[in-house]
Amino acid sequence: MRLLFVGAPAVGKGTQAKRLAESLGVPHISTGDILRATASQPVPLGQKVKKYIDLGSLVPDELMMTIIEERFRRDDVKKGYILDGFPRTTAQAMGLDLLLARLGQSITRVLLFECPDAVIMERIIERRSCPKCGAPYHLRWQKPKVDGICDRDGTPLVQRVDDTRTKVFHRLDQYRSETAAVIPHYDKRGLVRRVNADQPPDDVYRDVEAAVLKE
Repeated sequence: MRLLFVGAPAVGKGTQAKRLAESLGVPHISTGDILRATASQPVPLGQKVKKYIDLGSLVPDELMMTIIEERFRRDDVKKGYILDGFPRTTAQAMGLDLLLARLGQSITRVLLFECPDAVIMERIIERRSCPKCGAPYHLRWQKPKVDGICDRDGTPLVQRVDDTRTKVFHRLDQYRSETAAVIPHYDKRGLVRRVNADQPPDDVYRDVEAAVLKE
């Protein structure tokens, strides 16, 4: 079973992908994770990726396809995988089609996680984390015991620099103009299943299981 999870930032697709991957016994392939892992390797490909990450630039499609292909050739994907965070554009979706055809594979299903922008905004701008231990917090749903202080080590909590309202608006606009455009690419093949991400995580997971396992 080869699945694509698509959705706006902070929609919860990564959390659901990890949970389903564990249930199915397949790897959760987060492109953010594999880019960071590749960049940490002292090899030419790793150095190329690191350069783009350090500059805060998007990794070019050709380089992304090389990284994805290398990941798809590992033994742990023989039973399938959940690809989270790729493709982000129609061009990448077309490149993925060519790669899968070359590998003799095809996508089983595409799950589109949908959630109102206002909810996503609240999820993001109220996130906080501990810069020392990395513990996550949320000002509404996961408050620290002492306001602004990490429960574990007493370190003042911080907000990510890109979790401001202005930058979140930009990320959502970018998602709508680029990533959301890949949905028709898969919808015309009957692969897309829509999941309501504006509900408690366990309810979202129930809908994910229904979309993946009961059809």
